Amino acid sequence: MKVRMLTSAFNDLAAGRKFYDRQGEGLGDYFFDSVFADIDSLALYGGIHLNVFGFHRQLATRFPYAIYDKIVTSGEVTVYRGLDCRQNPAQIKSRLQRS
Repeated sequence: MKVRMLTSAFNDLAAGRKFYDRQGEGLGDYFFDSVFADIDSLALYGGIHLNVFGFHRQLATRFPYAIYDKIVTSGEVTVYRGLDCRQNPAQIKSRLQRS
């Protein structure tokens, strides 16, 4: 399956990278690599994750982030957001509805 990532998801993850860069040297790069490995796995496992707020939600393996995606067309997974799970669920829902 093909994985497509929207700008909104990339911007979410770029903000996460900046946050983790401030926490320790090299941590932002590790965050980016780890979360993108999880996104790459959607090529095989897209569409099997729990449905939350109308999106499939894959929890990141090493960080408290969730990847929200949908199968828009046959053979293509679109990643809409990559959000920090430590937010208020109402805020997560609101951000997803704006996607």
